[in-house]
Amino acid sequence: MKQRQFETHHGADWQAFAAQLDRLERRPVPKNAPKSAPLPVLELPAAYRQLCQHLAIARSRRYGSALLTRLNQLALRAYQQLYRGPQGRWQAVLDFLTRDFPQRVRADAGLFWLCTALFYLPLLGMGLAVYQAPELIYSLLEPEAVADLEAMYALERPTVDRAASSDLAMFGYYIYNNIGLGFRTFAGGMLLGIGAAFMLLFNGLFIGAVSGYLTARGLTETFYTFIAGHGAFELTGVVLAGVAGLKLGWAVVAPGRLRRGEALRRAATGGVRLIIGVVALLTLAAFIEAFWSSNHAIPSEVKYAVGATGWLLVILYLSRAGRHAA
Repeated sequence: MKQRQFETHHGADWQAFAAQLDRLERRPVPKNAPKSAPLPVLELPAAYRQLCQHLAIARSRRYGSALLTRLNQLALRAYQQLYRGPQGRWQAVLDFLTRDFPQRVRADAGLFWLCTALFYLPLLGMGLAVYQAPELIYSLLEPEAVADLEAMYALERPTVDRAASSDLAMFGYYIYNNIGLGFRTFAGGMLLGIGAAFMLLFNGLFIGAVSGYLTARGLTETFYTFIAGHGAFELTGVVLAGVAGLKLGWAVVAPGRLRRGEALRRAATGGVRLIIGVVALLTLAAFIEAFWSSNHAIPSEVKYAVGATGWLLVILYLSRAGRHAA
């Protein structure tokens, strides 16, 4: 391959790579620079390895000094970003959460709305059905579990909040439970997407049944004040785990021109990046659930206001964050 063909074939990748380095280094973009979308930050290590390969090829083929200098400078800059220590890694995480993750969610908007329907339509339908006929909850839960649920939310507000050590223990439990649910939903996508869709449907039915039953029993005060604060982050995380899972399933069902193994590998790479953001949302939900939702000293009005603010923040985050960078 001649040098001009080599540059034409890989030039767009080098521009995206350089754009990400400019962003990490906080460099101003020259007015006459060609516009290129920055490479997602989590793809930087793989792109760095590919760039080093391109540099080695250019040297072995004795391409022009200008091209060698350009590739060598990009490689040096990338090395400094990848190996500059903990501060650089935390910056990469921040860039991913504030820019790359919401961009990826918007790129999969079709799957997002499909998963939203698979989760919330059963939730609302089951909630209304159980509210009108509370005995329907026994189609999902054993009588003992229903009795425990009713007893849990029928308790009067305690005069003394639980100890800080108990809050910390519950935080660990909520993380285990929430993130476990997210990963099971993601992994379920391997079964042609059926597993991920089932997890969304089942959890929607379960949450709807619990909500409808407790509402019918008049336990709205204790139940809704508890779920108000963390609901936006937890439920959105579950939906996005479904998006990641359906990406796996779609790669198996419709790999296009790729081999199924290669299509699945690419979908898994993108899905894992989504799951990283899902883990952040579910961890935040667990923190709020352990240290805020369970605090009985906080007035109900404040909890509802914080819950509404949480939904507003999630909507703004997924719809607006990262648009400037794109």
